[in-house]
Amino acid sequence: ISLIGTALLIWLDQDFVAPRWSDPLSKRQQSFAADLARYHGAGFPVVRVVDGDTLHLDAADSMEAVTKVRLIGIDAPEMGGGGSGPMYFAQEATSFARRVALDRQVTVYLDQQAGSRDRYGRLLAYIELPDGGFLNEELLSQGFAYADTRFRHGYYQKYQRLEAGARALKQGLWAKVRPDQMPAWRQRTLADPDYGVRHK
Repeated sequence: ISLIGTALLIWLDQDFVAPRWSDPLSKRQQSFAADLARYHGAGFPVVRVVDGDTLHLDAADSMEAVTKVRLIGIDAPEMGGGGSGPMYFAQEATSFARRVALDRQVTVYLDQQAGSRDRYGRLLAYIELPDGGFLNEELLSQGFAYADTRFRHGYYQKYQRLEAGARALKQGLWAKVRPDQMPAWRQRTLADPDYGVRHK
């Protein structure tokens, strides 16, 4: 009986209790590791600002000549596309981002909680400006963007506080924005406060 019990334990150990570290990395983990090695803490020139939360770096990325970056944790008004015009305060947000980042050498930082890529393949990043400030935070604190509560990241609570401060001081878009001028996800959050919680 003792021998049978020992043999059973060995068999179970081999077939069912394989150590977790032996599992291969997931595709998402592999992508993050590769992006971390290439981009995290590295400096690149900004060659284009698409809108307040999207810019291009002078670095080839996969089949692209540039690296397309989506700023983590914020949602700036869209400049439009596909026939739609700019959203409220999009021009101002884009102009601000161009003024402080375009043709500047910036430093890229990634966030493991957020991951390194969005569904469009853009690099998700915090962008440090030459003066040491972060573009993500400047856009929030000066009222050029919303704190994006749909996705978790390392500064989730801080970004909500930065937006709250801008709202209280009526900075930027918060001086006059109407609910119907906000992004659709934000309008849903206003109508249903639990929406953001369910979609994190």
